[in-house]
Amino acid sequence: MPRALLVVIDGGADRPLPSLNKRTPFEVAHKPNIDNLAKNGITGIMDPISPGVRVGSDTAHLALFGYNPYEVYTGRGPFEALGAGLELKPGDVAFRCNFATVDENLKVIDRRAGRYIEEADELEKVINSIKIEKYPDVEIIFKHTVEHRGVLILRGSNLSSKVSNTDPHATGVRVAKCVPLENTEAAKRTAEIVNEFTKKVYELLKDHPVNKKRVREGKLPANIVLVRGAGTLYKLKPLCEKYHIKCACIAGIALIKGVAKAVGMNIINVPGATGGLDTNVMAKAKYAVEALKKYDLVFLHIKGTDAASHDGKAWAKIRMIERIDKAIGYIMNKVDLDDVYIVITSDHATLTEETRDHSGDFVPILIHGPAVFPDDVKTFSERTCIKGGLGRISGLDLMNIIMNYLNKIEKFGE
Repeated sequence: MPRALLVVIDGGADRPLPSLNKRTPFEVAHKPNIDNLAKNGITGIMDPISPGVRVGSDTAHLALFGYNPYEVYTGRGPFEALGAGLELKPGDVAFRCNFATVDENLKVIDRRAGRYIEEADELEKVINSIKIEKYPDVEIIFKHTVEHRGVLILRGSNLSSKVSNTDPHATGVRVAKCVPLENTEAAKRTAEIVNEFTKKVYELLKDHPVNKKRVREGKLPANIVLVRGAGTLYKLKPLCEKYHIKCACIAGIALIKGVAKAVGMNIINVPGATGGLDTNVMAKAKYAVEALKKYDLVFLHIKGTDAASHDGKAWAKIRMIERIDKAIGYIMNKVDLDDVYIVITSDHATLTEETRDHSGDFVPILIHGPAVFPDDVKTFSERTCIKGGLGRISGLDLMNIIMNYLNKIEKFGE
């Protein structure tokens, strides 16, 4: 029976960059293996949800897995929590978090506190000691995941996910106040708890020995936690039940593991998979090869390209694409290409030079496998894949397309 490997190069797509003579990182990178798959496969372009819609990695991956985010998405926090290995109970409200750097007036200096916080686990212990005196029934559960990222769960009675973010998504401005987004006591209570939590985190971390040490070493102090993406867990029908398959996820960051876990994928943890530019891409490839012996669908996620774009580093993005290409080459040499479909795409475009953020642009996609009709495209990039035989598809179409190749789609009608 055929199997499939879905490779998502997070934020890999881009726009023509002035610094690269109006080429994209996919066009500049030396990637003979990916280009070979494109040459012998079918290509196209894909809107993660629909044209022009800027997506987060959470909503994009829900769409790629075949779930309409407009129907099932409540917020990013629950996926971060699941991916971090935390249990979510009914009524829990989960948030995605960043360690950040603020001044004494709570003005944001760096939303990521320099991104790399080796001492984050020590700060995590301090944060978990926080009690909200006015609401003693509410439990604070905080967990650091990777780099500057973390997750917060509020557990207690009468809580709501209908509250705003404290992350202002900008520097040079004060930490935002959390406010209720609906006129309910639960939302008002939750917003008050979040604001008290934020205040207490700053009080505990601003003079913490870890941050004093970081300042002495010329690093930014991780002296506050910014929260966003409040949500509660939505029960999804697992992919294994929808398509009668076994599926697994290989990823380095909590968010992606969480989305995959929510749709019923088994999570395969890979040593050295950090989710950053330092991730061990080849180790992920080796685990993917082994997983393809056991699973019908293996989802391989690689984050470093997105991180490079958010930091405005075009050549770091290019080098990451080239590392990914070597990993793809390893996979091609280890699996039977007459039995395995390889799908390569991005979950969204991340603009390295214009905004350093996600855009609503399309992304390129290729499918290589025993039953595809190859088109005339010879290389993999945004510009070339416009001419591909797949045409322009929606991310919501992708899983059905893959499952059709695997002969896992039930007939519609007689």
